[in-house]
Amino acid sequence: MDLAEICRVMRRRWYVLLPGLLLTAALTAGVYLVVPITYQSQSTVALLNSQKATVAFDGNPFLSTQTSLTGMADSLARNLNSDASIADLKARGVTGVYQAMIADNAQGPLMWLTVTGTDPDSVLESDKILTEYAESRLQQFQTEQSVAPNAMIRMTTIVPPQNPVAQTKTRLEYLIMAGGLGLVTSLVATFYVEARRRPRPVAHPADEELPAAEDTPDEQPQAAAQPAAAQPAGDRPAGAEHPEGPAARPAPRWSKPVEETDSSTTETEAHRFV
Repeated sequence: MDLAEICRVMRRRWYVLLPGLLLTAALTAGVYLVVPITYQSQSTVALLNSQKATVAFDGNPFLSTQTSLTGMADSLARNLNSDASIADLKARGVTGVYQAMIADNAQGPLMWLTVTGTDPDSVLESDKILTEYAESRLQQFQTEQSVAPNAMIRMTTIVPPQNPVAQTKTRLEYLIMAGGLGLVTSLVATFYVEARRRPRPVAHPADEELPAAEDTPDEQPQAAAQPAAAQPAGDRPAGAEHPEGPAARPAPRWSKPVEETDSSTTETEAHRFV
């Protein structure tokens, strides 16, 4: 089936294809309304060494990055993702879904604080609250361990909470799935109806069966030749083997048997003498 045939089938069965396309459009519009656009805001923070540890570097914390800072960043991220922190952040006004994790391909104790939601203003405000809460939790950990203030690990904001960015990938995937499913279903229904309604050729049994008693042309000469073959070779006239040859003409007089010639001659002489 080529493209022209497909177009003819679609035009002929438009009463099946058109409702399917309308349902597909309605399904796509429903997905567009049900699945909202999500927005995401992200901030980047870094853990810095204590004032006491940076004395050898003239108080510059960025020159003193120890392995223990990365471990502390991992511990803080796990605490921020816990159920207790989630409940505490909701009480402080955080909406949507948030996540705290170590930054990808980071060469130091860097953390990503990400908030995702449907309201861009709420997402930005929630990311700010999350950033402040992460710093307070870091100080709380060290206070509980009775760490001296000049020996505490500090936190600084590298990238402040960014303006929310629309995340349309998920919504676009659902729209494509709904439209593709509706279109395929409409085409399948159209060609199914075409296959059911297409007229089929009626078979004629009389034309397919041949009479049993009828002889074919090839069998007729054989049937005609059988009686001649049944006669003795001496009784057959000359040319009997070839019906279309001399057998069709009367045999000449000289070719008659000797008995017939003698009897006819005797009768003729008898009548002559009488």
